[in-house]
Amino acid sequence: MTYFSEHYVTILLTILYVGGCLYIGWYFKKKASQGVEGYYVAKREIPGWVISLAFFSTSASTNTYIGQAGKSFQYGLSWAWMGLIWTVFCIISWQLLGPKMRFQTARLKSFTIPDYFHLRYKSELAKSIRVLSAVIILFATLWYMIGIAKGCAHVLTSVLDIPYEYGSFAIIAITCAYTIWGGMYSVLWTDAIQGIIMFGVAILMLAIPFIYVGGPDNLLEAIRTTEHLTKSGVPIKSGLVTFGELVSFLYILGIGLSIGMKQLSEPKNLIRFYSIDNAKSMRFAMIWTPVFLGISLVCVMGLGALVHSMATPDEAAYLIQHTDEVIGFMLAKFDNELVSGICVAGLFAAGMSSLASVIIIIGTAFVKDIWHVIKPMPQHKIVPRTKWFMALYCLLVYVLTLYPMAGIVELTAFAGAVFAASFFPAIFGGLYLKWGTDLGAMTSMIAGMFVNIIWRFAIRFEYDALKDVHEIIPAFIVSMMTYVVVSLWSRKRAPDAAHLAVVFGVSKKA
Repeated sequence: MTYFSEHYVTILLTILYVGGCLYIGWYFKKKASQGVEGYYVAKREIPGWVISLAFFSTSASTNTYIGQAGKSFQYGLSWAWMGLIWTVFCIISWQLLGPKMRFQTARLKSFTIPDYFHLRYKSELAKSIRVLSAVIILFATLWYMIGIAKGCAHVLTSVLDIPYEYGSFAIIAITCAYTIWGGMYSVLWTDAIQGIIMFGVAILMLAIPFIYVGGPDNLLEAIRTTEHLTKSGVPIKSGLVTFGELVSFLYILGIGLSIGMKQLSEPKNLIRFYSIDNAKSMRFAMIWTPVFLGISLVCVMGLGALVHSMATPDEAAYLIQHTDEVIGFMLAKFDNELVSGICVAGLFAAGMSSLASVIIIIGTAFVKDIWHVIKPMPQHKIVPRTKWFMALYCLLVYVLTLYPMAGIVELTAFAGAVFAASFFPAIFGGLYLKWGTDLGAMTSMIAGMFVNIIWRFAIRFEYDALKDVHEIIPAFIVSMMTYVVVSLWSRKRAPDAAHLAVVFGVSKKA
């Protein structure tokens, strides 16, 4: 009873939020069961405001609200520049890719990113590209999901004293349930609601350090110079407010590119373009999505640096080594049940919006883009088998979350680097370059994947001069150059004029 009396507000708000998500999944269960198009892309009938909020909420996950926000505890306000990089890429994604991807995927009757590659490049080799891209999705998504589940579990441990293994199981199981029930309908509508919650929580969390120390003047005085120690044991002094003193700009750029470029290449983001209902909705989302994301990032990216004003030297010494726990510490230290309840619901929303988006992507990738390609199955079996695979994959993610390979930021940044280097050249070329070829797409994917892995595990951390050069930088350059050079060399492999007319044809409707 003592536990419940201490945490009842947080528990009730969390239960209310989780119950709402499960209800939405159940509500759309019947509508989502009406075939592959309904379950995979919600029949391309979702309003622009829903897509806009859904894109924002899945882009700003617990990686942002917990991992990135906490990282600024170590790197100071310099880390806030990450928000600017991400917002720029959000604008580029909606302006450069959104309208064309909605137009081409509707004409080609594409339901997934891998089958877009197959239908756009149209060849026997394109079928292999479809399978390869699905394998890349299964590999990279594993890292991403572990990072998201890890972040949510740490918050539950800090705020509600729930053991890490129980918290990670809860976030994965709940999200898996409503995603399986309602498919893309439940993913997008819950993401929209989660986006509204997350937007408000970002503003609320920014206010907490200011309120705790008694206003802006006291807070700035506390962080302007501090005797808290860096990770290496050196006093931070003015490092929190001095650009580049605690972290190199090259490292900020690398992480910013790897995660920001996910908005140009990650299937969970791009699939939103498939589902938007018309050109008017597209225009709304093109304007407002960067606004929602940009304001939220301004609030959270430098938040960890402000938490120094709330921490004692001993607490800071611990947190500098465990930055994934900074936001949970902030809520526990503030010790207001109502605020904690609202923020935990918001952090749950941040995690669940991203988890739901990738859960359905991995299900579609394995069943429709690997299994169905290798051994075609009746249409009525595709959705049930997708549901079963999603459940099994979530079980694997839970097991690996108990033994995470890295921190939240590095896990999600590596996943983003894999997607950006492997997919962006083939996507951009497919949308804009009529001379882009299947061979160019295939070789660029392979080059991007291998350079990512080799740079991270065999080069980057073996040489001090290269440790801040994130794998996204060499991998993306090599991948993009490979696509251009190989496509030009193999121009005769480009699809025929009739097919290109279908892909690039002019239409008055989006």
